Amino acid sequence: MNSQSEHTLIHQMVEQWLTQVVIGLNLCPFAAKPHKKKQIKIYISQARQEEPLLEDIYQQLLELESTPPERLETTLVVVPYFLSSFDDYNQFIDWIDALIIQHQWEGIYQVATFHPNYCFAGNHPEDDDNLTNKSPYPIYHLIREESIEKVLTHYPQPELIPEHNIQRIKNLTPEEKNRLFSYLMTK
Repeated sequence: MNSQSEHTLIHQMVEQWLTQVVIGLNLCPFAAKPHKKKQIKIYISQARQEEPLLEDIYQQLLELESTPPERLETTLVVVPYFLSSFDDYNQFIDWIDALIIQHQWEGIYQVATFHPNYCFAGNHPEDDDNLTNKSPYPIYHLIREESIEKVLTHYPQPELIPEHNIQRIKNLTPEEKNRLFSYLMTK
């Protein structure tokens, strides 16, 4: 497969996950509106090492900083060629946090995390709860904190979102889980 068709396939898988799982199951009640307005960027990193990936994330944060939210609300940095180990992926978050601190972006940007092998602390890898954060590839979601704060003013009890998400996943039939999370079986 040439790199252009591979890039297209990766983009399609992430878009499908975003529309069918994240938005379709309403796991993120804030995603539908910016998705409809085409304000979510899916950036596919070619990085295979830490430094180039950190540079990609830095460039995406700079783009968020220089682009008004009406044009670009949020960015998904997809990492298809690196960090397939969930432990390595999780440890890399420290590098992103350090980057945010170094550029004085605390309180401006935050990172949400998704991975094919996502496993919450205290869970077993096969627990359904983990499906709320399982994605086709490792993804770092770069979020404007200001946007979250605006949306939360209109959202009752946002602290219950994770609980509601877990319940949504648990209410899926085995067939629905297989269909929605088939990307976990094909990798």
